[in-house]
Amino acid sequence: MKHTVHARKVFDIEIAALKSVRTLLDNTFDAAVETVGAALKQRGKIVIVGIGKSGNVGAKIAATLTSTGSTAVVLNSVDAMHGDLGIINDGDVILALSYSGESEELLNLLPALKRFSVKIISFTGNVKSALARHSDVTLNVKVPKEACPFNLAPTSSTTAMLVLGDALAMAVLQARGFKEKDFAKNHPNGAIGRAMLSKVGDIMRTGQRNAVADENLPVKNALFVMTQAKSGSLAVMNARGKLVGVFTDGDLRRLMAGGDGLLAQPLKRVMTRNPICISQNALAVEALKIFNERNIDDLIVVNPKYEPVGLVDSQDLPKLKIV
Repeated sequence: MKHTVHARKVFDIEIAALKSVRTLLDNTFDAAVETVGAALKQRGKIVIVGIGKSGNVGAKIAATLTSTGSTAVVLNSVDAMHGDLGIINDGDVILALSYSGESEELLNLLPALKRFSVKIISFTGNVKSALARHSDVTLNVKVPKEACPFNLAPTSSTTAMLVLGDALAMAVLQARGFKEKDFAKNHPNGAIGRAMLSKVGDIMRTGQRNAVADENLPVKNALFVMTQAKSGSLAVMNARGKLVGVFTDGDLRRLMAGGDGLLAQPLKRVMTRNPICISQNALAVEALKIFNERNIDDLIVVNPKYEPVGLVDSQDLPKLKIV
């Protein structure tokens, strides 16, 4: 247990550090978002530089920015002086990460960066550092202490930089009006792409797996239809084929207490009217949202004529990699 105790202490220190950095957020963060947004609007990009652990964090921030529609690249500060400065163009934004703000390699790079018409945003724990003085916008990530027992290894400080990078990426995303469909375009082969781009019509149960019956059908016969479809619910339609209700296993259990005559009753007398349903053209994630908000197991799918054409079973979603 002694190791667990130490691990929890690390968590506590880093959580406290994040809370501390959160209190430092002010209008300079707004300025950073506006600076990035202005550059992207002019087809500029975000160039991230950092040394050591800060550089590792910078790579993750770049990946998050890019995946959310804000083009970002990582510039190795050493390679930059040997030709890699060619990735920088006028109008770009430089995101410079250095907790001390005095990293020699980064400071040596500043004169070369200043030759371009770029804006520099710095993440640093020292707002009076050389890096901060040469930045257009400085975001303060000063933490009370590192989680390292010697207060040396970058731990709390890099966590704070990482979270601040996430905050910047998400704020820029919202400011630019980035949508779910845009996110899906950047993740076409992953689970995110499948969830965002799949439509309800692509994942619903149809044919013999979709239990549908006329409202005048007796409950006894309706149960047979449900059994054949291996479904816990049945869509009820009227003579015109329109959805008018739903009958579920749960309804059956609740109604059994009413007497033995249930099985002979027509569905229209025992069904739940105005059931929750979804269009076959809706995105699969909309079905997931309904499941989460309405606490139901099955969702009836209708076409534009309001005819029941399918069923989405919540148990199917994990197999389809929608959740």
